[in-house]
Amino acid sequence: IQVEHTVTEELIGFDLVLEQLRVAAGEKLMQKQKNIHPQGHSIQFRINAERPGQGFTPCPGYVEYYLPPGGPGVRVDSALYSGYKVSPYYDSMIAKLIVHGRNRQEAINRMQRALEEFIIEGIATTIPFHQQVLKTEGFRSGQFTTAFLDNFTYQPIEGAT
Repeated sequence: IQVEHTVTEELIGFDLVLEQLRVAAGEKLMQKQKNIHPQGHSIQFRINAERPGQGFTPCPGYVEYYLPPGGPGVRVDSALYSGYKVSPYYDSMIAKLIVHGRNRQEAINRMQRALEEFIIEGIATTIPFHQQVLKTEGFRSGQFTTAFLDNFTYQPIEGAT
């Protein structure tokens, strides 16, 4: 299953992994394709233990404090906790932050709030990078391509690495 399956789950309103497990156990699908109607808009950001201001170099270490965001339309998939050791030997993704709203603007607003509430202390993360991406006109309007990051310059903010 794709790491981005969470976006699809938010749009269709059910758990795709659970469906896979049910099918693997010999059960029938709970939904028929003709009954699936995506609704709203979802956005996912990968929260990585990386230093965006230093070429996205990995930032292993101990998480001193962890407080994920919550509220309507906000989902965090992570195994992180205060005291967790982020290893330098594996993928640097430490969480997936997914939001869902009735439309793109509501999803962007929820993502902005969720990123502001998300606290991970002790290691550098990509949270400040995502906050800056959200502020760009190209992202907000949806007028961007896969070359978006080629033309985006991250400006480290004081206190963030």
